[in-house]
Amino acid sequence: MTATDHTHVVVHPDADLLARATASRFLLALIDAQSVTSPVHVALTGGSILVDTLRAVAADPLRDAVDWTSVHVWWGDERFAPQGHPDRNDGDAHAALFSAVPLPPENIHAVPGPDRVADVAAAARAYSEELERYAPEGARVPELAVVLLGMGPDGHVASLFPGRPSLDVDALGALAETDSPKPPPERVSLTLPTLCSAHQVWLVVSGEGKAPAVAAALAGTSLPESQGGTDGGSSVPAGRVRARGRTLWLLDLPATTALPTA
Repeated sequence: MTATDHTHVVVHPDADLLARATASRFLLALIDAQSVTSPVHVALTGGSILVDTLRAVAADPLRDAVDWTSVHVWWGDERFAPQGHPDRNDGDAHAALFSAVPLPPENIHAVPGPDRVADVAAAARAYSEELERYAPEGARVPELAVVLLGMGPDGHVASLFPGRPSLDVDALGALAETDSPKPPPERVSLTLPTLCSAHQVWLVVSGEGKAPAVAAALAGTSLPESQGGTDGGSSVPAGRVRARGRTLWLLDLPATTALPTA
């Protein structure tokens, strides 16, 4: 199913197949990218379906065709918590994938927590500076080959929530979210322009509970306040993500139940 010329929708029967198919797609994207450039930069976020996807990457035989020493991993968002805290996204990713492949620790660009910096604003500044260090000359962020995003039932991606000022930050880099409607309140997130600078963005969404937000995002509308939206405001955050190359919505069948039927 094609939503626009550059936005495509791919539907899998269930969450398990969604995770396994996305894992294979991700590995092939890394292999293809490494055939023309090195290093390859990717960004990930948390969420159960993405952790399942990373676990499937670790189990996929294609993983051995990737040169992991030239892969750099960035975080679409991270909770402002100390290293090793269960709230952090990077711990689940390490257990699911990073501990199973020869990915150098220095290639995993962790967001600093309160054990390293004074506050969440300092964490966002430090992460923006880290991004710029790995950017091409004259740029602010690395060239991201693929960004893997989950989506919340309210349509938020990374830590960009409906109605929050952070959604309208127009700078490249990272931002500090100090009042997330979903706990914990303090987070660091890549900005919307940074997500949209990627060659490919994949929104990986599972479950009927997220179906209204999927439909709103693809239609460019907002959700009502009763569903975490802004009642007549701009489209849900996920609907504002547009890669400079290809944007993929990778869904399981339950996540499509609010889409209009042909």
